[in-house]
Amino acid sequence: MSYYDITVVITTFRSEKKIIPCLNSINDKIKIIIIENSNNSNFKHDIESKYSNITCILAEENLGYAKGNNLGLSKVQTKYALIINPDAVLDERAVDNFLKTANEYSDFAIISPLVQEDKDLKDNIDITKPIETNNVKGFGMFLNMIQFEKIGFFDDNFFIYFEEIDLCRRLRDKKKKIYLDPSIKLYHKGGSSHDESINLEMELSRNWHWMWSSFYYHKKYYGYFFAILKVLPKLNSSFLKMIFYSILFKKNKSMIYAHRFYGLINSICGKKSSYRPKA
Repeated sequence: MSYYDITVVITTFRSEKKIIPCLNSINDKIKIIIIENSNNSNFKHDIESKYSNITCILAEENLGYAKGNNLGLSKVQTKYALIINPDAVLDERAVDNFLKTANEYSDFAIISPLVQEDKDLKDNIDITKPIETNNVKGFGMFLNMIQFEKIGFFDDNFFIYFEEIDLCRRLRDKKKKIYLDPSIKLYHKGGSSHDESINLEMELSRNWHWMWSSFYYHKKYYGYFFAILKVLPKLNSSFLKMIFYSILFKKNKSMIYAHRFYGLINSICGKKSSYRPKA
């Protein structure tokens, strides 16, 4: 196996100032597919001009993380795909270790780094070999493409959040194997894949979609009434906090909890995950 057996898939949104360290950490022999959700043609031109191994696809709309990755994965023609976030950086040995583990555990569906941390933190993990797990985090997933032929990839209904939990659950239901590997390091700070100028809008979007996805996931697997019971405390809490912070004239706080509340309401009412960041 070689670097030519891998395609990296990265879904971006206003990430032009954040993605360069990520791209520079990937060997230039590896093909990269970027799905650009803000439809930024200048970004596409600049990235494809600078990196000969990159194809940037402009989405006609903001597809979100699940659907964006699905579009990228549909273009993959290699044996393996590596999904990473634009604010993630690969350790210099990460790809080699992915390939090594893929060769030793050829029945895998997903391999993920065990230590997914900020680069400045120390690794105190004592585990010395890959271990099977039920779930992995979505910003670093090494996929054995043949294992997904009858299962598909992410559920398009998720815009963001719970999509990797849902995928892992479907894999487990089909007795597919998911591994965490301590030899693989992927550094990720989280919540920093976009330009700082849209921080508030992205925070509003995250809160809306976290609540929407939470209800949708629980309804999908446990039924409508269980999902209602599961989210009812969060629904009440977000409504009361929205009112409380509004009275205190703390506009941003009130907006955040309003978005949590309306994300849940939309999901409970069976509406699609329709909120999009206004950026």
